[in-house]
Amino acid sequence: MARRINPFGPLLENVPAPLKNKYILTLIVFLFIVFFVNKISPWKQWKLQSAKEELKAKKEYYKAELEEVNLDKRDSDRDPEKFAREHYFMKKKGEDVFIIVEEDENSEKKK
Repeated sequence: MARRINPFGPLLENVPAPLKNKYILTLIVFLFIVFFVNKISPWKQWKLQSAKEELKAKKEYYKAELEEVNLDKRDSDRDPEKFAREHYFMKKKGEDVFIIVEEDENSEKKK
């Protein structure tokens, strides 16, 4: 009977000893599957959690914007002329409009 020659023999000689152990190799494959292939991997869970936090921040921002828009709507319903003058700088014939820009304390600190 002829002895079989392993074509991968020279390659297996260059593999480090811990990777030749079937238990360590199985553990590496298992961890790869758990962290990268699995549908509910920790990597994907972390990405979903960060997306969730981002969406919560956007939700708070849009709630504040909605409140501001509702206040503007109430102001425009009460006195449309005042609202148009303040927000759109509208004027009557023969009137002069002076726009005074007030700087915030924060904008002075940034300069």
